[in-house]
Amino acid sequence: MDLLAEISEQIKVAMKAKNKVTLEALRGVKKELLEAKTSKGANGELTDEQGLQILVKLVKQRKESATIFTQQGRDDLATKELEEAKAIEQFLPEKLSEEDVKEIIKNIIDESGAQSMKDMGKVMGLASKKLAGQADGKLISSIVRSVLN
Repeated sequence: MDLLAEISEQIKVAMKAKNKVTLEALRGVKKELLEAKTSKGANGELTDEQGLQILVKLVKQRKESATIFTQQGRDDLATKELEEAKAIEQFLPEKLSEEDVKEIIKNIIDESGAQSMKDMGKVMGLASKKLAGQADGKLISSIVRSVLN
């Protein structure tokens, strides 16, 4: 089942359960996916990779919003944002441990023949593509830096 169909199915489940927070989050995800699918140059296609990138972006936005709301003393809004992030995360692949990410990055560096920090861009591109949704970009970047140094 493709991502859009799976999200549509979960929207129905959230409607039946009268879960407003999950429903709102999933409707937002569906909107973003449909916009990406119908955007100029997309040809009505949305790859799984593009869908994962959108989901990661939406989760990150909600977590950043929750942090800001917490700093401003608005725990009610922060809780809502975190619940929405959790609802979206169910469609992302399982997060990898730091050790697993390090191992994958070492393999990417070996395969690409990267030698120094000059090759960081090439390694980051390959690593970001391979680890999409499975590891945070900051974690990937810090590991690539430590391994290349």
